[in-house]
Amino acid sequence: MTNEKKSGFVTLIGRPNVGKSTLMNHLIGQKIAITSDKPQTTRNRIQTVYTDERGQIVFLDTPGIHKAKNKLGEYMVNVAEHTLKEVDVILWLVEPTTFIGAGERHIAEQLNKVKTPVILVINKIDTLKNQDEILTFIEAYKDICPFAEIVPVSALKKRNTDRLTEVIFKYLPYGPMFYDEDTVTDQPMRQIAAELIREKALRLLDDEIPHGIAVTIEKMTERPNGIIDIEATIVCERESHKGIVIGKGGAMLKRIGSAARRELEAELETKVNLQIWVKVRREWRDSETLMKNYGYNPKE
Repeated sequence: MTNEKKSGFVTLIGRPNVGKSTLMNHLIGQKIAITSDKPQTTRNRIQTVYTDERGQIVFLDTPGIHKAKNKLGEYMVNVAEHTLKEVDVILWLVEPTTFIGAGERHIAEQLNKVKTPVILVINKIDTLKNQDEILTFIEAYKDICPFAEIVPVSALKKRNTDRLTEVIFKYLPYGPMFYDEDTVTDQPMRQIAAELIREKALRLLDDEIPHGIAVTIEKMTERPNGIIDIEATIVCERESHKGIVIGKGGAMLKRIGSAARRELEAELETKVNLQIWVKVRREWRDSETLMKNYGYNPKE
C-alpha cells in the first residue's frame, strides 16, 4: 500500500470572513482565492489543487453558507450545501470563541445531515494571548457535531497548516490523480482576473457598495512580445454607485486599476495593460439572465 497515492475532494466551509480563502492560499502555496475583509467575496466554487508525494487534494472553496437574501444569495447557499454531499472531507473553519451563534448552528445543522468526515479547524489562534485558551474553544464546539478531528491553526501565520494537510490525507481514499501535478487551479485565467479586480474594488471602496458589484472581462489578449491586454467592466446596481466607483476625477477607478494591474502582473508573470469601464445594471443580483452573464449559474 505504501506506494499507492491518495486523492480526493475537500471543501472549506464557514461563515463569511473566517479566513477560508487565506487558509486555502497557504495550503496551496499560491494566491488564488480572493481575500477581502468584506463577507461573500468568494462567489463561485474555486477549485484549487495541492499535490505532493502523498497524493492530491482538490479543494472546492464554497461560498459561505448563510441565509439567502436574494437570488445571488440563494445560489451561493445552494452551491455550498450541494458541495457537502459531493466531497470526501469537509473542513469547517471557525474563529476562536466559546460563543456559538445562530450562523454556526445553521452550519452544524447542515453538517449533521451528511456522512462525510468533518474536520473542525479553529483559525486565528495567533490572536490569542494564552494558547491554553484553545482548549476552552475545543470544549465549546466538540459536541455540536461528531467531528473526525479538531485542528487549531493560524492561516495568516501558517501555524499548524502542515498538520492540517496531514490530517486531510488521513481521511482521503486511495485513488488516481485528478489533475497533472503542476495544476494549481482549474479556474480559467479570465475568471481569476475578474475576481482579482473585484477584490481590489471591494477593498478600496467604502461599505456603501458591499456586494453589489460584479466584474466581467470583455477581452484578454496576448501580444507577440508577451504583454497582456485586458479590458474589464465593473458592473454596479445604481447610478450613485457608479459615481463612487469612478471617484472624483476618476481617482478611485485609477486606484482600483493600478492595484489590480500590479497583482495581475505578479499572477501572470508579465506586463499587463488593463483598462476598466463602469456600467450600471439595476438589480442584477435578482436577475437570472444577468447572473448567468456574470459567471454565476443559478441552476447549478
